[in-house]
Amino acid sequence: MPKGELTLEAVRNYYGRVLKSTKDLQTSACCTAEKLPAHLAEIEALIHDEVKDKFYGCGSPLPLALEGATALDLGCGSGRDTFLLSKLVGERGQVIGVDMTPEQLSVAEKHLDHHRRAFGYARSNVRLVSGYIEDLSVIASGSVDLVVSNCVINLSPDKKRVFGEIFRVLKPGGELYFSDVFTWRRVPAPLREDPVLLGECLGGAMYIEDFRRTLREVGCLDYRVMSKRKLTLDNPEIERKAGMIDFCSVTVRAFKLELEDLCEDYGQVATYLGTIPESPHRFVLDDHHTFEAGKPLTVCGNTAAMVQETRYAPHFRVQGDRSVHYGLFDCAPVPAAASGSAPSGACC
Repeated sequence: MPKGELTLEAVRNYYGRVLKSTKDLQTSACCTAEKLPAHLAEIEALIHDEVKDKFYGCGSPLPLALEGATALDLGCGSGRDTFLLSKLVGERGQVIGVDMTPEQLSVAEKHLDHHRRAFGYARSNVRLVSGYIEDLSVIASGSVDLVVSNCVINLSPDKKRVFGEIFRVLKPGGELYFSDVFTWRRVPAPLREDPVLLGECLGGAMYIEDFRRTLREVGCLDYRVMSKRKLTLDNPEIERKAGMIDFCSVTVRAFKLELEDLCEDYGQVATYLGTIPESPHRFVLDDHHTFEAGKPLTVCGNTAAMVQETRYAPHFRVQGDRSVHYGLFDCAPVPAAASGSAPSGACC
């Protein structure tokens, strides 16, 4: 059996047979420490307990302004984020959940009608697909508004193929918004093949610079960090094996846009209109761009595109275009090696 298939089989076994609930996890890597925003907490209260008990995410990758959208949840598992999205996109929207572990997917399938009734829908807007995130051939190119994933891409033995498929299925202006485990050095090969480390989302954790390079290879030149949290191993045996590596949970967003690999200055100014109901006072684009409602903010060309050429466009007023170039935008990423924190994409 090829190494990639062995990896997938080890992951399927860990999430299908070894783990029965979050209590069986051996580290904090697959446990989110983020408090859900109020609008998401209200929805989560309606999620079936069994779905939540088998949720193994490391973040909350659920952006705003999703009414009517088509969303894809990669590695949906028991379906917590899938069902949160089901409510966020509304009955006119659609959510597709993809997972390769039958035991996990069966939990989501069992509770489809529970969530349809809880949300007051005449029919479910969720479609569950048994399959691999490396092969999304059942999904048409350019058909998805949003792709989310919660601590799953690290489990894939072919991450370049995963990101290639993501940007294939996204519509122009579509968004990738995901949480996963990253490192600031490459994980040694023996640890990448350790079934416990792999299942705990550590063995396949992405080196941040390899992630940046992979996105460039699939045509994405700028990504943005939303949040990051250092992980503690909290397990003597795992600490003995992998304690020399800094693991972090990072939430990232990226868009399918024609962007530049550096922040360029075109004299553009963007103003958030305060029209997203869940966020009337401010809009957080990333960990260094917070738009206060009504307050103009000078932005680089990439940032302008992210709020002007995506589903966020109705909520922003952007002044200026790219007809006159003024050089590099006045910001520079902090080097990861010097800061110990994740670089924030092209714009600091």
